[in-house]
Amino acid sequence: MSSESMLTLTAESWTWYAVTWVVVMIRMASRRLLLGSWRKLQVEDALMLLAMATDTVLIVGMNIISTTSSNLIDPNDPTPLDAANIQERVFGSKMVLVVEQMQCITIWLVKACLLIMYHRLTMSLRQNLAVKIVAAYAAVTFVVMEILYLGVWCRPFHEYWAVPPKSTQCSAATNHLITNAVFNISSDIMIIVIPLPIFLKSTLSPKRKAVLCGVFAVGTFTIVSAVLNKYYSFNQPFGSDWTFWYIRESSTAIIAANLPLTWTLMQRVFNLKSFAEKYYSNQRSGGVQTNSQFRSTNYIDRQRHRRRADSLGSLGETDRSASEEHINPIPLKIYQKHEVEISTLPAEDDNGRRMRMASTDSLPDGLKTVTNVRGGQSVQSRRTEEDGSLKSVGGAVV
Repeated sequence: MSSESMLTLTAESWTWYAVTWVVVMIRMASRRLLLGSWRKLQVEDALMLLAMATDTVLIVGMNIISTTSSNLIDPNDPTPLDAANIQERVFGSKMVLVVEQMQCITIWLVKACLLIMYHRLTMSLRQNLAVKIVAAYAAVTFVVMEILYLGVWCRPFHEYWAVPPKSTQCSAATNHLITNAVFNISSDIMIIVIPLPIFLKSTLSPKRKAVLCGVFAVGTFTIVSAVLNKYYSFNQPFGSDWTFWYIRESSTAIIAANLPLTWTLMQRVFNLKSFAEKYYSNQRSGGVQTNSQFRSTNYIDRQRHRRRADSLGSLGETDRSASEEHINPIPLKIYQKHEVEISTLPAEDDNGRRMRMASTDSLPDGLKTVTNVRGGQSVQSRRTEEDGSLKSVGGAVV
């Protein structure tokens, strides 16, 4: 690699690296605001930090590769293979192996973060099945790719840094590059297609759709970068263009995966409205209110409304003028009141003749007790009245 290309690669790679860290830090701050504590960060947040660690190794390793040679020897290179040159190429070949592994791990970690986010957003939607299928596909293809790269294409394994190698698969890694291109690009396309039906059916405002289109554009650029880095790897294996596109692919993949999760902090800093707010289309034919089917990753407003509804439900009265969105109707209450009185007066039959009754002294104590049931509570009292009646009252109130 020429000195000019090395300087360009150094400047561009570290610029991309700085931008990705800024976006990731904004994402982490947004997640902290959303979840309320650093300890509540979820598995995708940890995976993203791991992806940044592997991306760091990738950037450092790529800059080292730009200053060294590998066991992919250019036939037109007049440099003799002396001991010093062989030692340099052995080291460079090992760095190529490290960079390739870090690039694969970084890209697939980003895929995992996106698929976990998709899974949370589509829990009650039909797209959740598609998310599971794509996740299984990505996991299986990664395992297959690693097995082939580390255990099949180049045997024995140390031939990856042998100078010169016995097989071109240990230097050019053509089979691995083809496998990686097929698995990587196909899974990227699947991941970017999953939210498209929801996006197309959504009724978000044009501004918010433009923001999402920007995120999709970054994801599309990631796929283009994946295609171009393989194109230059096949057509210009001794050149340096492929190194630029490796870095562009991993960097834009990280940025695209983190951008949707930066909205919470942006909302707080710039006093923006919730991304998932209802979009009202005020047409002259009548104001038609439609609710977006696209779920935002920002759950603050939803939680706020839920807490407000719970507090309203605990009140004894509801303001009739309040918005219908927050009305919690008071449930119907039904009560029944019974009054039972036992008398010692003789009763009369249908012909007016008195019937013989037992005296109060001969009555058991239990029959001298009057049970009054009022409002669901039982009250017992002794009665000394000489007459009484049986009363039963029922009623209902709202």
